[in-house]
Amino acid sequence: MDKQTAEKLYDACYMKVYSYVMTLAKDQHAAQEITQETFFKAITTEQTFRGESECFSWLCAIAKNLFIDGKRKASRYQDEPDENLADIDTDIEQGITDSETSFRIHMLLHDMEDPYKEVFELRVFGELSFAQIGSIFRKTESWARVTYHRARLKLKERMDNNEI
Repeated sequence: MDKQTAEKLYDACYMKVYSYVMTLAKDQHAAQEITQETFFKAITTEQTFRGESECFSWLCAIAKNLFIDGKRKASRYQDEPDENLADIDTDIEQGITDSETSFRIHMLLHDMEDPYKEVFELRVFGELSFAQIGSIFRKTESWARVTYHRARLKLKERMDNNEI
């Protein structure tokens, strides 16, 4: 890939890919690293973009594979996942309640089956459009809308059953 094409690709897709990676990594530093690695791999690899999908979808596929590879490597070297520390400036009691509720919701999301879980996370946490989500899954925008709506209903039902 020539320098000019690489710069255009980077300028056009960096924030979209970064947002997608944030939904996966849920960590700003990790998302930045994975996004940079994604573009490096896309630009330097001998396999080029074939044009069978949007370049954004291609980049997201690379990013997802890098994220999964990183998780596999980390699981070999780490016994326990890092825990987030509560913000000291916030009210401790409120912080505990909010973090517990958030944790419970994330547990419900974690148990949700794919593609509902990933579509919901891309829409809510990644702030991607339905067209972009459909593109990632190589489906239509309507499919993304319906899947997101079903995911919301499933999550609400699970929240009601667990009294969250």
